[in-house]
Amino acid sequence: MTLPLKFDKDGLIPVIVQDARTNEVLMMAYANEEAYNKMLETGRTHFWSRSRRKLWMKGESSGNVQDIVSIQLDCDSDTLLVRANQTGNACHLDRPTCFEDILYGDISGTAAIIPELKRVIADRKKNPKEGSYTCKLLQDEDKLLKKVVEEAAEVVISAKGEDRDAQAWEVADLIYHLMVLMEHLDLDPEEVFRQLSERRK
Repeated sequence: MTLPLKFDKDGLIPVIVQDARTNEVLMMAYANEEAYNKMLETGRTHFWSRSRRKLWMKGESSGNVQDIVSIQLDCDSDTLLVRANQTGNACHLDRPTCFEDILYGDISGTAAIIPELKRVIADRKKNPKEGSYTCKLLQDEDKLLKKVVEEAAEVVISAKGEDRDAQAWEVADLIYHLMVLMEHLDLDPEEVFRQLSERRK
């Protein structure tokens, strides 16, 4: 089913780009009909530059391309949500995301830590750092596997109690060690998400 897109008076529609693996919001730009059709044709994000008055493909000069996983339309048909696999950094300031500056509130209690932690773990694998606990785990498979089992057991034990801080601590430990294990195994989150999707049925 093809839904009609509602372009504004300038022939543009806002496009929000999210990391397909982490749901991190990477950037926001505008597309005209030609850019949208290019996305469908090539499988990579294309936009319309309002300042340069020209069509452009994300990463055409930097190499930081975005391979499209899905495109969704909002309920008013006037905004697109694109989930993409990002190569390199999304921001022209060489940041992972264009949305790093916090103007209000605190993101420490949000899922923003997941992509950040994922990047740190991947970097420790690629660039080992002296004294890093993550590096020690990545370099010793038996130690890593034992820690996953140990942390899972500690989650179960804490669940039988009533200490919320202890429960949060143990669940966080398990998530961290599972993320290190996924990096060790080169297990793409997409593979895990597909399995979770199967369980939703």
